Amino acid sequence: MEETLNGTIHPACLQEPPLAIDVIRQMDVFDFSLYSMLTFMSCISLLLYLEQCVFIYKKLPTPKKTTLIWTSGAAPVIAVMSCFGMWIPRAVMITDMTSNCYFAVVVYKILVLMIEELGGTNSFLKRFTGETFLISTGPCCCCCRCLPRVPMSRRLLFWLKVGALQYAILKTVLSVVAVVLWTNGNFDLSDLEITGTAIWINPFIGVLTIISLWPVAIIFMNTNRYLRGLNMVPKYAMYQLVLVLSQLQTSIINILALDGTIACSPPFSSQARGSMLSQQMMIMEMFIICLVNRFLYRRTYDALPSEEQDNDQNAKFDELKVLEEHDV
Repeated sequence: MEETLNGTIHPACLQEPPLAIDVIRQMDVFDFSLYSMLTFMSCISLLLYLEQCVFIYKKLPTPKKTTLIWTSGAAPVIAVMSCFGMWIPRAVMITDMTSNCYFAVVVYKILVLMIEELGGTNSFLKRFTGETFLISTGPCCCCCRCLPRVPMSRRLLFWLKVGALQYAILKTVLSVVAVVLWTNGNFDLSDLEITGTAIWINPFIGVLTIISLWPVAIIFMNTNRYLRGLNMVPKYAMYQLVLVLSQLQTSIINILALDGTIACSPPFSSQARGSMLSQQMMIMEMFIICLVNRFLYRRTYDALPSEEQDNDQNAKFDELKVLEEHDV
């Protein structure tokens, strides 16, 4: 029965991803046009980002400009890596590792950006020390509404930073380990046996991801009312969108490919074809996000007023209100 089944399957469906030259040789006019258009979109994304980096470097102060360059670079980096993975299918493990490691740093940098927009660590603590923060936020505790509010302190802020930073460090380490094992034939996403390495590394990375997203969500949910004038809400939305597209969407496509839902199409096996489709979709999606990010990041914003200025403005407003009532 097994021999009959294997006899009906194209040999390419059981092989590893094809070489780049084999992909090029089997392209028709439509494939070549599609690949050329997606490559052009990746190049435009990269050029827009580089021009944006020059603007940020010239117009904004240190260290904020470094953080902005990091956070705005997620979409173009993923687009360029996806383009490499599209043309060179056997390099997808390397390109995915590069994209995921970069985005792991972006998760931490988003938290740093919100703190810097509020004046830095000292100004942040001066403004919020003693104020209770809501911690029943996603993705860990969005359903735990009974959790108490926690007063902000230097210690709590330190642990929030550690919670986001651990993902950037451990994700990079585990990704390097996965690539080393993959080159030796010990890491295979299709190997779901309990003795396989992928079944242990990937769920652990998923747990680290959830833990790192929680501190960022806590800071955002408790401070976004102060950052609306800096377009922090749409910036955070773009970061969340990149997260969903680069992590969740890719995982769903990989699962469909492993299940055989995505059909084999020689010279691509089901898994290789699913990876190719994922790369192509990512290029188009990241290109659109690059255009939106250009509007959000390539501009200067007025600095937020300090807590003392806020209090002075509120006091002046109260005095004017009292004088108007007295005149009436």
